[in-house]
Amino acid sequence: MPQQDKITQLLNGTYEDPDGLGRQRVTTRSLVIRPSLVGMERDLVKALEFDSHIAIISDKTTHAILGRRVEQALFGIHHVQSIVLPDAPHPDDETVAKIRQVTRSAGALIAIGSGTINDLCKYASARDSKPYAVFATAPSMNGYTSLNAAITEHGHKKSLPAQAPRGAFFDLAILAAAPPRLIRSGLGDSLCRATSQADWLLAHLLLDQPYRQLPYALLRDDEKPLFDQSEALMAGDIAVMERLVRTLVLSGFGTAIYGTSQPASQGEHLVSHYIDMLGDPRRPLVYHGEQIGVTTLSLARLQQGMLKSRPTLTPDTETKESFIARYGDVLGPSCWDDFARKRLDAKAAGMLNDRLAGAWPEMRDRIASISLDPDYLATVLKNAGAPLTPSAIHLPRPFYEDALLRSREIRNRYTFLDLAVNAGKLQPALANL
Repeated sequence: MPQQDKITQLLNGTYEDPDGLGRQRVTTRSLVIRPSLVGMERDLVKALEFDSHIAIISDKTTHAILGRRVEQALFGIHHVQSIVLPDAPHPDDETVAKIRQVTRSAGALIAIGSGTINDLCKYASARDSKPYAVFATAPSMNGYTSLNAAITEHGHKKSLPAQAPRGAFFDLAILAAAPPRLIRSGLGDSLCRATSQADWLLAHLLLDQPYRQLPYALLRDDEKPLFDQSEALMAGDIAVMERLVRTLVLSGFGTAIYGTSQPASQGEHLVSHYIDMLGDPRRPLVYHGEQIGVTTLSLARLQQGMLKSRPTLTPDTETKESFIARYGDVLGPSCWDDFARKRLDAKAAGMLNDRLAGAWPEMRDRIASISLDPDYLATVLKNAGAPLTPSAIHLPRPFYEDALLRSREIRNRYTFLDLAVNAGKLQPALANL
């Protein structure tokens, strides 16, 4: 069935869940992907039945690309409040507070942009119980249609509950003209399907955590054609760009239906979050998906190596005091609260070793069946001209290895990073990741 049909079915509530949970519907009312949206802006927004007062939020760059056009289209049918943020706004609690302050009288928000602008608007609007919509300016990430926003609170980068857009609109001509690095970023964010699924499936098989096939069934039709044509994507092929947009949108819908970011954010994202939280603030700008591409390669190599033999697990030795010593009085307790929920004591390690002794061959085979070869993933990125190594994204090798070793400590998600540390195999493997 064509991929667009899946989107339509999700919008109208007729998509049959492969997990046997009945028909699925997303809360987004309208999602439009077209070669051009010129002249359609007014009707697209009108169909969303927003309040008369709308705040349109962009930054200086996205306002020039699309924001002014949307504002002009809505004059006369809405009271338009134009809010133009400085370029490269920070997705943090302080910026959210400023947006909420200046949009007090608005009944709805419209984001003009991609990752940061979308996250700021979806989170601010959710906090104030207002609907929002987004006009995309770059195919740079899969968060357009998700229910979460990546927001930094008190220095701790978190995936916070937000809301899906009432409408999401994608002008392929604008997206194809986006800076190449932003297009590569979207490709990189799509690349982690396999590593995220492997991590989530591991937690399901080993720890009996919930797991869904639906997020990955949604992506099945477009993933390989997109990856195989990554060079054409960068050459401006509109058909391949549409595949990328569909992949990003459906990935977001998968997380929205499940209710958390787990289907699309596992070990590779933990490493990335650690880098964002504790990396050198003077590091040159690196886009989220560029970073995810590199961390995905590392996780794919780790997973491939871990599947070669049955691991034997030992208990964790970290304590709250060691976390505070490492991360400080604010971040340390916050990370410990998450980590403590998955920390292995001697009893838990023994129980898991008993399970691995009997079930490892089946676990290994199931995880291997949904994985992608690291060399193939590297070729996808290479053909798109995307970064492949930590040094290419301005990370010193010692810090990157520390991120691989420690990033499992910042969130309660059990991944191959945890399995490798508890098996004593991550430290020896770091140089090859």
